[in-house]
Amino acid sequence: MTELSMQVSSAEAANELILLQQHNVSIEQSKVFLDHMPGLALADLDPATAKLAIGVLGPFLSAFAFLFILRIIMSWYPKLPVEKFPYLIAYAPTEPLLIITRKVIPPLGGVDVTPVVWFGIISFLNEILVGPQGLLVLLSQQV
Repeated sequence: MTELSMQVSSAEAANELILLQQHNVSIEQSKVFLDHMPGLALADLDPATAKLAIGVLGPFLSAFAFLFILRIIMSWYPKLPVEKFPYLIAYAPTEPLLIITRKVIPPLGGVDVTPVVWFGIISFLNEILVGPQGLLVLLSQQV
């Protein structure tokens, strides 16, 4: 073997060793993650718990979706006294979420789009969890 081919093969061996070490680290990290995964799994819910979660989450998500629709309409009238009674009902529970979201998504052209973003998120969660083919609905129908 020539000196050049020995250098190439030793460099390849070093690269393979590095890849193997990285692979072992990722396996160890995955093992740590997977050890905690059963506590996070939705599939561990029994049907009675899933029905209870549907009974709680369904109305909660629907109410918040309605409040965000009100916030979308309220954003069309920027001079509304949101601290006063009828508007406060929609303003108080939604504003903490909107404040945080405005830091990530600033107004576009002077229009606050964060209520639309949250309405989309809540609608998505509602459909995925408690919709007709939602995860919790399917879990509650298991025998």
